Amino acid sequence: MKFPEAFYRWRPHPWHGLEVGKDPPRLVHAYIEITPFDRVKYEIDKVTGYLRVDRPQRTSSQPPALYGFIPRTFCGRLVGALCPGCELGDGDPLDICVISERPISEPEVILDAQVVGGIRMIDQGEADDKIIAVLQNDAFWGNVTDISGLPHALIERLRHYFGTYKLIPGQESQFSIEQTYDRAYALRVVEAAIDDYGSEFGQ
Repeated sequence: MKFPEAFYRWRPHPWHGLEVGKDPPRLVHAYIEITPFDRVKYEIDKVTGYLRVDRPQRTSSQPPALYGFIPRTFCGRLVGALCPGCELGDGDPLDICVISERPISEPEVILDAQVVGGIRMIDQGEADDKIIAVLQNDAFWGNVTDISGLPHALIERLRHYFGTYKLIPGQESQFSIEQTYDRAYALRVVEAAIDDYGSEFGQ
């Protein structure tokens, strides 16, 4: 049997086998690992491409938005150079949070996400940026083009979540939330992560 060209006989790896997006860095794909309903931290297994249980959340915080990564991105030297005080990124695909009016309760979905800003985070001396985006064509959020168009309370929830989701009782924090940044800067971070991926893995 001859398979249609668009048909994948085997599941593509979410990090390496999917496209960055329809119009990167502005419009990107987001592969979702965690939904706002999850109390467990899931993370892509870099070898198999399946979701792995990373850890149960130790705090009561829940992610206020969909959380995953942008395929074919890598946080390396170029991403690190954009973060004052860092030389490298964290060696993972670039993280992304996607805001949607309608609840999406299933992980392992692919979304078209419009980049609007980001949060600069440093984890053990390495850049660990969180890109903020809105679901493309979302009836409520779809017209937002910059982080300034999002409610301050929502940004604070995102900052609080990322400021607490790795806390371990009795241990000193190894990460810090530095600041939020606008769409123009976020596009530079996405471009750097795409270029870092090309340097690390090839195009």
